[in-house]
Amino acid sequence: MDAGKAGQTLKTHCSAQRPDVCRWLSPFILSCCVYFCLWIPEDQPSWVAALVKCLPILGLAGFLWVVCPGGGYSRLLQGALLCSAVGDACLIWPGAFLPGMAAFATTHLLYVWAFGFSPLQPGLLLLIILASGPYLSLVLQHLEPDMGLPVAAYGLILMAMLWRGLARGGSAGWGALLFTLSDGMLAWDTFVQPLPHARLVVMTTYYAAQLLITLSALRSQMAKTD
Repeated sequence: MDAGKAGQTLKTHCSAQRPDVCRWLSPFILSCCVYFCLWIPEDQPSWVAALVKCLPILGLAGFLWVVCPGGGYSRLLQGALLCSAVGDACLIWPGAFLPGMAAFATTHLLYVWAFGFSPLQPGLLLLIILASGPYLSLVLQHLEPDMGLPVAAYGLILMAMLWRGLARGGSAGWGALLFTLSDGMLAWDTFVQPLPHARLVVMTTYYAAQLLITLSALRSQMAKTD
């Protein structure tokens, strides 16, 4: 679902109406290829590994800076992407897990701010809590006592981001959903039980999520020009 949805959205935007989209997305695409081709082992943390992991996200921030200059929505997405890059770099080193989680929590808060609260759709929030709450509770049971509060707070912020992304709809909704799936699998693999091919699935859905949320800035920009 992730690659297909991202590809379909990308094809839609790479039309005659916006021929610059694919050109300025090429750094993101190429850096993703570099990351998956090098596939630096997780037990070999280094600044090179951090840079290779962060480059796709920095490429998306650069894309917004060039293609969608100005506008509050675009600036909030850029800030979220830069916080994501900080989080990506921190998670290369196991000892920096909490700073990395804090950086991603800031990312989700910026996405919540960008997505806004109209339409509110409180029923959607209730559905997300009912679906995600038991999963979060199960993960919390496998944590050390000092990790319970930070992970619980992060989980609630992630639910809020999913709520506002789905309420906004379009590629932002799909991106929010994929981001949640990526984080959910990462949490299970890290705290509960190792999963086969977890890193591949986590990073594929993560990069696809960030791409889809980034492309939502084009929709916001076109809505303003209509």
